Amino acid sequence: MAATDLHFLTLAEASRLIADRKLSPVELTEAYLDRIAALDSQLDSFVTLTPERARADARTAEAEIASHGPRGPMHGIPYCLKDIFDTAGIRTTAMSKLLADNVPARDSACGEKLTTAGGVLLGKNATWEFAHGGPSWDVLFPPARNAWNRDHSPAGSSSGSGAAVAAGFSPATLGSDTGGSIRGPAAANGIAGLKPTYGLVSRRGVIPNCFSHDHAGPLAWTVEDVAILMSIIAGHDPEDPASANVPVADFRAALTGDVKGLVIGVPWGWFEELPLSPATMAAFEATLDVYKHLGAEVRPVTLPPLHDFDHAKKVIAVAELFTIHAQDLRTRPALFGDSLRYRIIAGGLVRAEEYILAMRQRTDLARAMQAVMATVDVLMMPTQEPAGKLEPVAPETLFTKTSFTTPFNVGGNPALAMCNGYAENGLPFSLQITGKLFDDATVLRVGDAYERVTPWRQPRPELVAA
Repeated sequence: MAATDLHFLTLAEASRLIADRKLSPVELTEAYLDRIAALDSQLDSFVTLTPERARADARTAEAEIASHGPRGPMHGIPYCLKDIFDTAGIRTTAMSKLLADNVPARDSACGEKLTTAGGVLLGKNATWEFAHGGPSWDVLFPPARNAWNRDHSPAGSSSGSGAAVAAGFSPATLGSDTGGSIRGPAAANGIAGLKPTYGLVSRRGVIPNCFSHDHAGPLAWTVEDVAILMSIIAGHDPEDPASANVPVADFRAALTGDVKGLVIGVPWGWFEELPLSPATMAAFEATLDVYKHLGAEVRPVTLPPLHDFDHAKKVIAVAELFTIHAQDLRTRPALFGDSLRYRIIAGGLVRAEEYILAMRQRTDLARAMQAVMATVDVLMMPTQEPAGKLEPVAPETLFTKTSFTTPFNVGGNPALAMCNGYAENGLPFSLQITGKLFDDATVLRVGDAYERVTPWRQPRPELVAA
């Protein structure tokens, strides 16, 4: 196969070719390494490359597959990690000068599972500083750029993860999501990204942002690929205090393509709180028509005000952020970028009474969400507007900007972002699908059914080597 064909193989396609002995893991890995070397200077999606490790992993996988066949769909497949996932012997910086020389001794739980599955590590992706402050130009590395238009934002904080997959630098990556940091970059870069149910994927070895809202999860070009990754990384971990000891579904087997009879809830009232552009609303309504044609029912639902979820999350998040970074803020403040330092200081102003009241409100909001979810199979709404320009953002926007993603960190529900079209300027639209707690399989099933009958996985960003 030509190298240009290899770059845009999905994880599932590459896995089938490797299993059929039509593709070499070494060949696939070299194709990605060559493409990254030629083009990533335009996007800065990687902060650390691991070519020697990747080549060694690929050779090992190739030998194992030749002797015994693949042990699973990830065997011999390249992947990358957001640079807040610990990697043994490989620098993990969180884009911060504070961790410029941080080399963990142990892999994250997710990293261990991907290694066991036979994955090939290409390197570490750019993020916002400590997955919170950004985009920033005064931190350890420059910010990543959007794969469809480098003058536009890839969103955050899993910014490099989203850009790398869209650009054909890797078929798979992992990110984290505290208020939308998987789904925002998935939306901006036109790929699929899942924030799993809280507790379904271990966060052990992932640098924390907000203990009570952090999630780890996969990003890939298709929902099918996300399902493959979830089948590998999901599961109970006694070393993560928030890990849930529940059965893990066969996420890939759940992708039947059938959504007939499913009930889709739409919180139309939220669109009055956070108005959408006519183009984004038109793309969303066209998506609902596709699901109706597939036999699903669409009905309105009423959730608590969007701003209530937003306010509770922000009080909790900045207070927990302060507890994580307070010591460094007091002793080494100059090593933080301006954006993150501002936000940490704000967390130091939250009183215990306010934090406790916000946690109580979170419980009420989560219960209200689960009551609504009991009446439908999934919720749907746009993830966000197409990406805006990449430019400095006032740090106080963290406290003033509302989003459609935050409520599902508050509730803990699984939420998938996936492409549902392209704007006139070529940037992607994105659909968000949310499900019941621990029913991530249905969310993926619903997303995959849409991808099967729509053409949005065919276009890819065009990058030309300078």
